[in-house]
Amino acid sequence: MVRVRFAPSPTGNLHIGGGRTALFNWLYAQAKDGKFILRIEDTDKLRSKQEYVDEILNSLQWMGFNWDEIYYQSHRFNIYAEFAQKLLKEGKAYTEKSPERQGEAIIFKVMPQQVKINDLIRGEIEFNAELIKDQVLIKSDGTPTYNFACVVDDATTDITHVIRGDDHISNTPKQALLYEALGFKLPKFAHLPLIMGIEGGRLSKRTGATAISDYRKMGYLPGALVNYLLLLSWAPGNNCELIDINEAIKLFDLSDVNKAAATFDLKKLNWLNNQYLKNEDSDKLTDEIIPMLIEKNYIRKDNFDRNYIVSLVKLFQPRMSVVNDFPDWADFFFVDELNIDPAAAEKYLNKDLSREFKLLLERLKVLQSFDIVSIEESFRGLVSELGIEAKALIHPLRVALTGKTIGPGLFEAMYYLGSERICKRLGKFIR
Repeated sequence: MVRVRFAPSPTGNLHIGGGRTALFNWLYAQAKDGKFILRIEDTDKLRSKQEYVDEILNSLQWMGFNWDEIYYQSHRFNIYAEFAQKLLKEGKAYTEKSPERQGEAIIFKVMPQQVKINDLIRGEIEFNAELIKDQVLIKSDGTPTYNFACVVDDATTDITHVIRGDDHISNTPKQALLYEALGFKLPKFAHLPLIMGIEGGRLSKRTGATAISDYRKMGYLPGALVNYLLLLSWAPGNNCELIDINEAIKLFDLSDVNKAAATFDLKKLNWLNNQYLKNEDSDKLTDEIIPMLIEKNYIRKDNFDRNYIVSLVKLFQPRMSVVNDFPDWADFFFVDELNIDPAAAEKYLNKDLSREFKLLLERLKVLQSFDIVSIEESFRGLVSELGIEAKALIHPLRVALTGKTIGPGLFEAMYYLGSERICKRLGKFIR
């Protein structure tokens, strides 16, 4: 059975690179009907924190990567010590006293040889062990080193495939030597290409190296983010970019992963998130949006019209890049005093529109039914009567009512604003 593992270190939050590694491990396990193992590499007592463990676990669950087993390296020190002693007894390691601390380090003897690895993504990779110095297995304070703990854990938890970023390639020959010395079967390796920023160079905070939990807070949907991470080094073919995860499971294989570095493009992620938002259940989106509206004091926690908010969500849904767009874009539905963009006012409200606005209000007041169709008919009739182009009045009207130059359809916005607020807002521009 295929058994893969994702092994984050809780010295920080789970970022985009780690998220993609977790995805490819989880996806391969699903594709091969295998097991996805989570290993928390918390041997660094000073830097490892429970808050990072919680963030990593929550982020993985949010993305849908449920694990079959979980291990904590901090609970396995006795296992590492046991295998280090085994190498000592067999003469494959030696001890060395630390001049700074009490205790002895256990160090592995590296023997000169050629190490060959058949990487499932990169093909055969060869290393010269003469260039590798003797490796510390257990530090003088009793903690295991990364490479040693990694090998012991992978072997004792029956990991069959090690799928990780290619920044770990330099660790592979050191680990292969330890596998051989301990008599363990070597797993299959697959090293994923790096993720680069849009301007080249390694991913930075400016170019997208943000925590998965931050993307969640910014209003990205888990399906969209997972879809985008999947496109970073893999594609289902036929230029398809919107990929259902269940379809991806059927198609995914490590041999199809691209060797070249992937480029993280925030604009592409925003486009993809918009596609997912268009198809998201409006009630579900409303559940996410209501706490944002309460926080901004747009609605009261115990007194609001949920159906009205669902209607507004549907109005903005096709346009939103992230869920968090809604409170900013729809603010004019929730405030009494409208904040009009100065540039928009300068461009579209720089002349007296008293006559036009007054005539429109008169038409709206006598409508038998205040609905979207009737509002539009009133407007079209007025501009025809005045002999002006519709856009000559649409843009000023939008700015006067919403404070913005862009937004949902004007007549839909007018309907949900209601005649009373329209009268109040346009009244300020009638001299």
